[in-house]
Amino acid sequence: MKENFDAIVIGGGIIGCAIAYELSKKSYKVGCIEKNQKTGSGSTSNSCAIIRTHYSTLDGAAMAKSNYPFWENWRDYLNAPNNEILAKYKEVGCFFTCFEKNQYGQKLEEIALEIGIPYEVLTPAKMKKLLPIINPGHFYPAKALTDKNFGEKNGNLRYVLHFPKAGYISDPMFATQNIENAAKRVGAKFFLGTKVIEIHKNNNQVTGVSTDKGDLFSAPIIINASGPHSFKINEMAEATKDMTISTKALRVEVAHVPSPKNFNFEENGYICSDDDIGGYWRPEVGNKILVGSHDPECDEIEWVDPDNYNAEPTNQVRVQAMRAAQRFPSLEIPNNVQGIADLYDVSDDWIPIYDKSSIEGFYMAIGSSGNQFKNAPVAGKMMAELIEYVSKGNNHDEDPLIFKLPNLDYNLDLSFFSRKRKINKESSFSVVG
Repeated sequence: MKENFDAIVIGGGIIGCAIAYELSKKSYKVGCIEKNQKTGSGSTSNSCAIIRTHYSTLDGAAMAKSNYPFWENWRDYLNAPNNEILAKYKEVGCFFTCFEKNQYGQKLEEIALEIGIPYEVLTPAKMKKLLPIINPGHFYPAKALTDKNFGEKNGNLRYVLHFPKAGYISDPMFATQNIENAAKRVGAKFFLGTKVIEIHKNNNQVTGVSTDKGDLFSAPIIINASGPHSFKINEMAEATKDMTISTKALRVEVAHVPSPKNFNFEENGYICSDDDIGGYWRPEVGNKILVGSHDPECDEIEWVDPDNYNAEPTNQVRVQAMRAAQRFPSLEIPNNVQGIADLYDVSDDWIPIYDKSSIEGFYMAIGSSGNQFKNAPVAGKMMAELIEYVSKGNNHDEDPLIFKLPNLDYNLDLSFFSRKRKINKESSFSVVG
């Protein structure tokens, strides 16, 4: 097959589909190429899909708050017909455990006050009224199960922050397919079960791609939104030479544990960024609790080849479940803890790269680091505007696009997401789903 496009998106995860949707709304002829058989079936499918508004950086929090109304009004964002069944967003609120190591959440409070993110300060007693099964103990630092001091308290937490504007999507792949359908309605074409094997260029300008099915698609614009494979696509395009921030694939696991008996965590639970135990947790369908990791120092970091890694959960899911049991003493840990293993596309500072590249017409929406699911609607709009900005002859490296965030009076300087930035030391260097 030979076909001409205005833009080709490599990757049909939630970010790639959102970009295809926004470019198509701007009347670009868009082709989206996804190596799996369904959109959203790569690392997106195993995202914890947590939607939150708090972030360790002002720009990150502003983008998250900007996205929130799209999840609250999902059908309007998609312009979906009334009879289309859509993914459902469930708002439950999010705790943030505060202790000396994270300066008792002071930075989060300052950011929340600056841009109007609602929050409240809860004493441990007030937190227990909201979530009676919780133990407000202070356990930091996270320890290995072999540590003789595992599970010992260092007193109680002083307080926690509660962010009511937080929740989750229980089916992230279905949400991605909702965006795929929206993109198709405005003209985007999707090529599933198809892998890009070559990126064509002429005089440092991309001209198209070849696929493993023998297709040749021409386009003057190519967007790398390939998730954990992003560094391989960048190398294929020879676009890494001026990048000071790189990405690589990190293998991670999430434990799925049943709620304590006589408590419905699915209906009455909360999300929590719980660095005090070295992880995060949220309610899940089936009255379960999902427990992810903040990659504490006592755990091994596992960088992998995204085409060759162990996709089965290991004993690490049990470790994470046991850490959650510190917070929920009535949690009964099964002999065989269930869980999933998948990949994060992690940048050097865990902040994404939304940028052009040194190759004309080649763009990047990468380094999503497991935390950008929530930002997909605005990421799509932002990338579409960046592409138009550069296509009009603007030098984004020297004069970065200032993007007016929707739903918020905030101008976002896109140099924050530059491939050429210095490592942002204000980043949390971790993820909350």
